[in-house]
Amino acid sequence: MIVLGLDTATPQVGCALGDNEGPMASFQLSRGRRHAETLVPAIDFLCRQSGIDLGDVGAVAVDIGPGLFTGLRVGVATGKALASALRIPMVGLVSLDVLAYPHRRVARDRLIASVIDARRGEVFWAWYRAVPGGVQRITGYTVSSPDDLVAELVALGESTLTVGDGAWRYRQDLAKVEHTEVGEPGAAFPSAAVLVELAHPMAVREEFVTPGELAPLYLRQADVRINWDERDHRGGQTPVREAG
Repeated sequence: MIVLGLDTATPQVGCALGDNEGPMASFQLSRGRRHAETLVPAIDFLCRQSGIDLGDVGAVAVDIGPGLFTGLRVGVATGKALASALRIPMVGLVSLDVLAYPHRRVARDRLIASVIDARRGEVFWAWYRAVPGGVQRITGYTVSSPDDLVAELVALGESTLTVGDGAWRYRQDLAKVEHTEVGEPGAAFPSAAVLVELAHPMAVREEFVTPGELAPLYLRQADVRINWDERDHRGGQTPVREAG
């Protein structure tokens, strides 16, 4: 089965194609045009260059967040449109999980803290431990101020690798916490190739959702309220789900 992955939850726009042997092709852009202007041409480019027709895709995987409101909506809406048009199922993955996964070997016996910049002076975060074959989340998905995150790390008192654009943005604050290392900026965003790598086994196990069931993961009431306002403006369409 070929899986198409879409990741637009952060400032980086990404898409990838993969099968049982792993990612086959990927595209990512962290600067330049807006998500809506980039994603669909990127998918077309990816398919043409890899020689894969959209009709060959068996499932669409989407990063459901948490993340930046506008970019997140672009990825989810595009994924739903493609899945509906192709009549194929979807897989949803959480941005913080996708961000943590590639660091499992580097972290070794340390915790991994995925930290995504939520803007407005806040960060989205969750903690993970490396386990055979992947990572295991040990906290809930959280939104807080960077100061609250620092306080949690101090109280935890364990050696921790912090990764993500939120960790990099507030690296000076995090670096003050004993036994805490801040990851490099080159791995600051969730990767569409990693998204596909994680989604393919889920697709094989048929852990699907329909386009109508897939909804963004919002951790802030303000973001949920925006969607209610948009629903009212459009005339009562189904709202996205609130999480957290």
